[in-house]
Amino acid sequence: MFQGSTAFRNLIAFFQLTYVMTDEDERELQAELARLQQEHRDLDAAIDALHQSPAPDLLRLQRLKKRKLQLRDRIAFIEDQITPDIIA
Repeated sequence: MFQGSTAFRNLIAFFQLTYVMTDEDERELQAELARLQQEHRDLDAAIDALHQSPAPDLLRLQRLKKRKLQLRDRIAFIEDQITPDIIA
C-alpha cells in the first residue's frame, strides 16, 4: 500500500509546506471568496425575510441556515489559504 506508507505521507506533508501560491491561484481564490461572501449576505437577507413572514416555511429556513453554515466554513477555509502562515 503506497498511499498508507510513511514515505507517501511525508511527501504530501513536504508538498503542503513548500507549495507557493501563484498570483493566478490567489486571484481565483479571491474571486471565489467574493462570490461566496455575496451568497452568504444574500442568504442572510433571505433568512431574515423568511423570519418576517407570517407563517415561515421551517424546512426551507433550516435548509437556508445549513447552506449559510457551509458557506461560512468554505469562506474560512479560503481565507486561511490566502493568508500566509506566520512562522513564530
